[in-house]
Amino acid sequence: MKATIAGTTMPILELTLDAGEKIVAEGGDVAWMSPGFALDTSTVHGTGGQGGFMSGLKRVLGGAQLFLTEYTAPSQGGLVAFAAQLPGTIRQLDVDAADSFMVQAGAYSASTAGVEVSVGLQKKLGAGIFGGAGVIFQKLTGNGTAWVQLAGEITEYDLPAGQSLLIHPGHLALFEAGMDLQFTSVKGIKNKFFGDSLFLAEIHGPGRIWLQSMTPAKLAAAIEPYLPDRSSGSSSNS
Repeated sequence: MKATIAGTTMPILELTLDAGEKIVAEGGDVAWMSPGFALDTSTVHGTGGQGGFMSGLKRVLGGAQLFLTEYTAPSQGGLVAFAAQLPGTIRQLDVDAADSFMVQAGAYSASTAGVEVSVGLQKKLGAGIFGGAGVIFQKLTGNGTAWVQLAGEITEYDLPAGQSLLIHPGHLALFEAGMDLQFTSVKGIKNKFFGDSLFLAEIHGPGRIWLQSMTPAKLAAAIEPYLPDRSSGSSSNS
């Protein structure tokens, strides 16, 4: 299998597979592919071959899709591609017993069949923040390779033991699964959801974290004033 990440602000992940090689992704996320692939959509794929429907249901409750699709290359091999959903970057992760990861929901793109995709953390933060869904991270474990989409520019930090960092939850894109993550309110910063305090994630070393400069919520807020007003449009047509 050969992986190529092409493009700049809206990258493309191209996976070239030899005969019989398999790749797993959330259903419907494929951008294009060569003919002949065998597709198998199931709640089992991406869970290390275990879990079935209940494992898939947990993914739904964690903000992911119920079904994952397995793509098997035909005898002549083939190409399957996935496009980034937001401006940013696509990163490749090597997953094994020593390296498992927590990735913000919506960032998982694809993985080899030996990678397990599950709900790692779900935290309600309030009625308004993140559309009421709170903070959700998916956990990538098992053995294989995974690809994730991170939004905006990416800054990486290696936190040693005994050090921590306070982060707006939407900017914490990816971190090593063994790290301790807690949530705390910081007094003195006015926040429309929590009054006179700001809710932040506090992550403790040792371990590596990946922070993204863009969040889906901030992007939506930035473009919202430029969207057509559907309510006024419908009233003018009546």
